[in-house]
Amino acid sequence: MNYNHIFDQAIDRLHSEGRYRVFIDILRNKGAFPNARCFAGHNGPKPITVWCSNDYLAMGQHPKVVEAMEEALHDVGAGSGGTRNIGGNTHYHVELEHELADLHGKEGALLFTSGYVSNDATLSTLAKLLPGCVIFSDALNHASMIAGIRNAGCEKRVFRHNDLVHLEELLAAEDEATPKVIAFESVYSMDGDVAPIHEICDLAEKYNALTYIDEVHAVGMYGKRGGGISERDAAAHRIDIIEGTLGKAFGVMGGYIAAEKRIIDCIRSYAPGFIFTTSLSPVLAAGVLAAVRHLKGSSEERDGQQAAAQLLKDKFRDAGLPVMDSVTHIVPLMVGDPVRAKKISDILLAEYGVYVQPINYPTVPRGTERLRFTPGPAHSAEMMTDLTQALVEIWDRMELELLKAA
Repeated sequence: MNYNHIFDQAIDRLHSEGRYRVFIDILRNKGAFPNARCFAGHNGPKPITVWCSNDYLAMGQHPKVVEAMEEALHDVGAGSGGTRNIGGNTHYHVELEHELADLHGKEGALLFTSGYVSNDATLSTLAKLLPGCVIFSDALNHASMIAGIRNAGCEKRVFRHNDLVHLEELLAAEDEATPKVIAFESVYSMDGDVAPIHEICDLAEKYNALTYIDEVHAVGMYGKRGGGISERDAAAHRIDIIEGTLGKAFGVMGGYIAAEKRIIDCIRSYAPGFIFTTSLSPVLAAGVLAAVRHLKGSSEERDGQQAAAQLLKDKFRDAGLPVMDSVTHIVPLMVGDPVRAKKISDILLAEYGVYVQPINYPTVPRGTERLRFTPGPAHSAEMMTDLTQALVEIWDRMELELLKAA
């Protein structure tokens, strides 16, 4: 058995399909986001502008967050010291879980090391606790949700994206006594569309199903206090389990769920992904705590981000660039080919100092490859004009078609 040959073939397949991933070597400039330094292919760092960060509100650069982390570092040191059960249950973790439970109007919350882990651990554990459980999963759910459902070993039913008729058909086909969980996202981050939360909750109540919503691309971003789409749409009380991340709008790292105490206690007590993992560094927890508290009382960042996203959509559309319809802060630009998407990304970085990664399969279906822009409150109108002009020049250079103005 030639193991090296097998590994080489696996990598060669990615190159031949044009979807081999290249990680760009950068350093962000503290307090000056979206400005950063790029070390890829240069003799020393080159100034760039970041357009694809999930630190949507630049909270990873916020003075309150940085100060809180510095204080925690000098107070307790770097690491947590163990799992939550063995030395790693610091007061920062306890306070943060109280703050997150309050954010979503739930009785409790539970921290994980990432949003991926929180989805995987919770969904897999939840289904194992419910005998004969069937999970109903939106077709565009994140890979971490799919992994959790697969690891649960239970029956699953995949319903067409945001298709309420299809979802009801699947629910109605199951025995009334069968435990059911409907798993879906609030904001689907590659297309920028939103789930019909109330309508899904109506079906859950009709067919006696639990609801599980992934709010990772919405927490901090929507709602009066940053509770996500479920808060904005006054639906949080109808959702059984709300899952979120601490690494996007809150700007640091980690994941969590919020739910009633008995559910939290069950996941805390049965999920291997929680029990056997060293807890988040208290330094990280302190930073998130500051971010959550700030965004509960400040809408300035959310308002600035929404205005920036709309302005960039308008500039792209006015220039004839194929911007996809999006009702959220996500600004996807359709390319439709992995090789071209990578080439556009490379030209933007090398010639214009613009950093945006191509999004290819399996993140999106083949033939829908795109560039995904996430403008934030610190991206200026001048930056957006320069970006738009650069893209128009590249579109012309590569003989790609611009859309005619309506």
